[in-house]
Amino acid sequence: MSVDLETVHGLAPVRGALPGEPVPYYVAHGEGHRYELDGQLWTVFARAADTGGLFDAAWVDGPRGASTAHHVHRDQQRSFVLVRGSAQVQLGGASRVLVPGDSFNVPAGTPLAWRFLAHGTRLLTWAAPGGALALVEALGTPVDVHAHRDRPSGPPSPERRREAGAPLGVTFPSLEEVRAGEQWDADLPAGVEPYFLRGGEGDRLRTPDALYTYLSRGRNTDHRYFAIHTVGAPGRYFGRHFHREHTENFLCLSGRVWLWVNGTEVLLTPGDFVHAPAGTIHTFAFDAHRTEMLGILTPDVFEPFFSVLGSPTQDRSYPEPGTMSSESTDLVGPPPVEVLQKLQDELDLVLVGPPPERTAGLGI
Repeated sequence: MSVDLETVHGLAPVRGALPGEPVPYYVAHGEGHRYELDGQLWTVFARAADTGGLFDAAWVDGPRGASTAHHVHRDQQRSFVLVRGSAQVQLGGASRVLVPGDSFNVPAGTPLAWRFLAHGTRLLTWAAPGGALALVEALGTPVDVHAHRDRPSGPPSPERRREAGAPLGVTFPSLEEVRAGEQWDADLPAGVEPYFLRGGEGDRLRTPDALYTYLSRGRNTDHRYFAIHTVGAPGRYFGRHFHREHTENFLCLSGRVWLWVNGTEVLLTPGDFVHAPAGTIHTFAFDAHRTEMLGILTPDVFEPFFSVLGSPTQDRSYPEPGTMSSESTDLVGPPPVEVLQKLQDELDLVLVGPPPERTAGLGI
């Protein structure tokens, strides 16, 4: 899709609504379009219409026993993270019981089903290209609530599922078509294939104040996106910048994240989301210890950025500023000038100015 970068530079983020066009926007936790389907509450906070067709995303909440039957998306690559509770997930020929922090990746054409094993279970899901959540919009019942019901209405009939799924490329295989399998889930595969990933596993990189973990790489998603989990300490803003070729999406999982978006500052607390399409001038800074953020970047052109900033590690905990050097406990600053120049020369990164003035209270 052609993007007028100059136009995007000047757009203040839309607040509190899905914009229906690929512009910067912010939605607080729990807001978006909400649907009840299969005993679960789907909160859609990004659609194809909002991201230029690149991706869509939603929270899925439900009680113990809520389930989604086997289904196959023909066109979308999907990813999931279990945020709370527990779930039994059947992916292709494998079955797992997942706990918070576990994730799984679903290539197009792969059967998927799940059943929640604990009350208050929550999944986070996203897909590329956008359009996967059109099935939820077609089958689900729009609701004006923010919490799932303990006794929801019954699921759509098999006939209704087939009718809604056919034009969207979604099919519903029978249980007989699904096989069982067993393996440990610590590594990202070499290519596009179904996989589970346990919490704390994946390719990890360490910087002086953060730990970056790839939940998926471009090679796992047919280069449609990559997803990276960041946990770290309070820090300073990076230089103001934008990207010409890829979109960034920021989701706060815990703690506090300040985002500077085309001159507007937004504070993200757990569950808050910001979409920054190509051309958005932005930067971010963590504002609390053990802050966790999920980044979804589509397509995957920016994946090498983190390898330039950090070094491979087997650690699963981030280093706090001052623990790697006894000289200073001050907030960690932006990368050195030579690193910034390398990033700008080799990656889709356009620096437009120094870090913004620090917001009062940043780095508490």
